[in-house]
Amino acid sequence: MAHQVIVVLDFGSQYTQLIARRIREQAVYCEIHPYTIATDPELRQLRALNPVGIVLSGGPSSVYDDGAPTIVPAVYELGVPVLGICYGAQLTAKLLGGDVRPADRREYGRASVRVKRADGLFKSVPAGEELVVWASHGDHVEGLPPGFVHTAESANCTMSGFASSERRIHCVQFHPEVVHTPRGAELLGNFLFGVCEARGDWSMASFVDEAVARIREQVGPASAGGRVICGLSGGVDSSVAAALIHRAIGDRLTCIFVDNGVLRKGEREYVATIFRDHFKVDLRVIDAEQRFLDKLADVTDPEKKRKIIGYEFIAVFDEEAKTIDGARFLAQGTLYPDVIESVSFKGPSAVIKSHHNVGGLPEKMKLSLVEPLRELFKDEVRQLGLELGLPKHMVSRQPFPGPGLAVRCLGALTKTRLDVLRAADAIIDEEIRAADLYDSIWQSFGVLLPVRSVGVMGDERTYEEALALRAVHSRDGMTADWVQLPYDLLARISTRVVNEVRGINRVVYDITSKPPGTIEWE
Repeated sequence: MAHQVIVVLDFGSQYTQLIARRIREQAVYCEIHPYTIATDPELRQLRALNPVGIVLSGGPSSVYDDGAPTIVPAVYELGVPVLGICYGAQLTAKLLGGDVRPADRREYGRASVRVKRADGLFKSVPAGEELVVWASHGDHVEGLPPGFVHTAESANCTMSGFASSERRIHCVQFHPEVVHTPRGAELLGNFLFGVCEARGDWSMASFVDEAVARIREQVGPASAGGRVICGLSGGVDSSVAAALIHRAIGDRLTCIFVDNGVLRKGEREYVATIFRDHFKVDLRVIDAEQRFLDKLADVTDPEKKRKIIGYEFIAVFDEEAKTIDGARFLAQGTLYPDVIESVSFKGPSAVIKSHHNVGGLPEKMKLSLVEPLRELFKDEVRQLGLELGLPKHMVSRQPFPGPGLAVRCLGALTKTRLDVLRAADAIIDEEIRAADLYDSIWQSFGVLLPVRSVGVMGDERTYEEALALRAVHSRDGMTADWVQLPYDLLARISTRVVNEVRGINRVVYDITSKPPGTIEWE
């Protein structure tokens, strides 16, 4: 049975994929497409998707700017419900005869919105009730299009919500898709099930079936002889990707683990034990520590580190592929947050940093990429891993960056400094688990800083490096808040690190959220 589909038109918001994520959470299939598929007067591409609803994302532009992204007004005449979010709301107002202007008082961050009409998007919220929302806009809708009514307002934005129930067009000037809008899922559900009348026919089980079919189609039949090489890091993403590909093609999968010298303590042994026992596939372990460290010697720029690691990984895979008959594909556990922060993925979203799976690939690679998780968020990948029967301790591992400790060991990389960081990071892991906080924290780790400070140990002066402890809560990696770890836990970690790890004499705690910071330091 074909799934009903909600189409999200991307105008460049960093939150666009979150919209799709929140919709899929409610068992409704969703696809993201660039807004340009809605610039053809005939709307051939959009019509071919046969959506039951359309969402217009936010974006960094102003609707009155020259060259601002736009769509043809015929989108609103398809007879399909439309939800405009932020820029999508302003564009809807402009195209349908309303008035959009720069705001005297811009609205960024947490805001309080009062519901004026309890219907449509707000049908489950009594009129007069206040909702906490997340706003991010410098323009306001000053005048509504003909036939629209005012549905919500805030102190800084009179037209926080407006709608035409008859035309099934609903607009808000805040972001229901982000976790900082606590009742955002409820509002999206009102649109999906109340306005679009979606039946909710998509699940992770159905994703498995469809992804297996796509992998088989890409790789081809067994008679064609094509094999897939999957780079295992021990992290959740590559583990789940390997399990999914193994489900699709069985023994035509060869897993390769590269010890690149920037892994966590004991990672090589952990991976070899887990994957040989669980997957029962061809697992090859390559000792490339010195090779990577030689390439990374004296490199301090984080972008260069990422790219060097990306190129070297591909070089190792290419070399190993020559020893494997029929090796034609390279599998990677690339996720959407990797992509959205690296390239303009499906629309004009801003570039933040490159990811080694994306930004470090050479222009001409000898292996074709298989990336079955490219459209998924981390929590979806965990669900997928459990659906595939992977052990919970593997699926629940905290995210670990592709470039490994190379981007947590700031400054020049040496084996000595990396060993220092490995030892400190292992202590952090032990103490977080002992406090029964590991599963509730998105990421907790140490960052070795190339900053020396004076200390005193045993009446002697020390002059050693500092360790930054980082722990954040997040749902999908796109936004994050620092964790208020108990003081006694912070004290235990600090005491153990300073006492047990030679090379560190000071521990500091990072209390920066994302944004404005990123989760990793590099």
